[in-house]
Amino acid sequence: MADSLEGLAVLIVEDEFYLADDLASALGEAGARVLGPFGRVEDAQRLIESGQAVDIAILDIDLVGDRVFPVADMLRERGTPFLFATGYDPDIIPSRLSDVPRLEKPVTTAAVVRLLLVLHLSR
Repeated sequence: MADSLEGLAVLIVEDEFYLADDLASALGEAGARVLGPFGRVEDAQRLIESGQAVDIAILDIDLVGDRVFPVADMLRERGTPFLFATGYDPDIIPSRLSDVPRLEKPVTTAAVVRLLLVLHLSR
């Protein structure tokens, strides 16, 4: 279906267990094929480097003290849309990524699903 996440491979990069679990459940219920969640930058990079198809992604900015921006750069190079879900001020985001949609934590799973759908449909 063009107006759903049905069949889309959605990468979750989030280190907060309960939020990551809630997101995975909500995205699965929306028909997405969930990749992750990954709580470390290196693990997400490894998945992307493996050639695994990623249609869209949600990224937490701070992962156990590491910034997610290398993952964001990899996704951007591949033309994969993504959003940031973070409690950090927008000023922490590098200017090269300032156009990336951002949801401020605490986020609702419904808001994440809606924004991912908008990003997917605007490709």
